[in-house]
Amino acid sequence: MATASTGWDARYAATPDYVFGTAPSRFLLNHAAALTPGGRILAPADGEGRNSVYLASLGHEVVATDISPSGQDKARRLALEAGVEVDFRVQDLKDWTWPRAAYDAVAAVFIQFADPDFRDQIFEGMKAAVKPGGLILLHGYTPRQLEYGTGGPPQIENLYTPELLRRAFGDFEIVTLDAYDADLDEGAGHSGRSALIDLIARRPPT
Repeated sequence: MATASTGWDARYAATPDYVFGTAPSRFLLNHAAALTPGGRILAPADGEGRNSVYLASLGHEVVATDISPSGQDKARRLALEAGVEVDFRVQDLKDWTWPRAAYDAVAAVFIQFADPDFRDQIFEGMKAAVKPGGLILLHGYTPRQLEYGTGGPPQIENLYTPELLRRAFGDFEIVTLDAYDADLDEGAGHSGRSALIDLIARRPPT
């Protein structure tokens, strides 16, 4: 039986190209200034490394997890080419004990492989992992993305709405919550008009 690991491994290994490109998400480009300079950042489910490598290039100490060894092999190559260091870890988030108050920020970009129960587990782990005053940066698709079909999961229950994120992060200060349409050009995996949502949430300082 195929597992999530073998599925992503096959996808990343099927081409020498980077499925989602090598440039960072536009979301991170737009919001990187909100991060504490030289901060410690966790990038869960980071895939082929485009976002963790970018964050490391800004001078952050970055830990990047992913379920796919082949994806992380490509991420290591990308980091080498960029001349940066990232702590890459092969990790299934389903059986991970999330660290507690260990990071200045968690940057989670297009991690919508999770069904609602697993998603709740991931969100709670992300919230626990940031230090008091730390940030969660979350970027994904809204249900309207199913009309565009330009990337993301086909399961509507895996997609984000403002109401869902407001409930999930209601115990944090919501700095940004914005749903919008835009054109993406992020490799073959994310290409074309897309229905997107951005969240930046800050853990209370005490």
